[in-house]
Amino acid sequence: MEYTPRLREKYFAEIIPALTKEFSYKTIMQVPKLKKISVNQGLGKAITDKKIIDTGVDEMTKITGQKAVITKSKRDISNFKLRKGMPVGVRVTLRGDKMYEFLDRLVSVAMPRVRDFKGVNDKGFDGRGNYTFGVTEQIIFPEIDIDKINSINGMDITFVTSANTDKEAMALLKEFGIPFKNQK
Repeated sequence: MEYTPRLREKYFAEIIPALTKEFSYKTIMQVPKLKKISVNQGLGKAITDKKIIDTGVDEMTKITGQKAVITKSKRDISNFKLRKGMPVGVRVTLRGDKMYEFLDRLVSVAMPRVRDFKGVNDKGFDGRGNYTFGVTEQIIFPEIDIDKINSINGMDITFVTSANTDKEAMALLKEFGIPFKNQK
């Protein structure tokens, strides 16, 4: 028996027909789809303490289920005591089943754990159908043991879609269950 993520099945069974009806696409190939999810965590404190990068890689790997990659600085910045090639963060790019699993855990488990959560801001669209928002604490994910963390770090989550407009991308993400703030 082959396993398929719940949101992948939902995309083909419910989201494609709903978006086709809303935007009156002629074929299902025109319906926007989620291409990848990029999770990025900037760890500026890693300049002074090298263990922070190892902790960041470990936490990001637990959260996403995929090995995190260390990002390095591209240039020297003397005001920040930063040299070219120094580690400054970690990132993961998720595609396929792991992408749908992460999105499912983000929407159904992690976001409801945010204190005073009223929805994500709808101003994170880039004009080409991609959406980015920030999470202020990594402890909203149940994979992180609160007793074992040294510092609270935020992260940026980017959804890359095949949508042509922000309106189409927003409709796609709403169908996946991303809770946007109510606009008046």
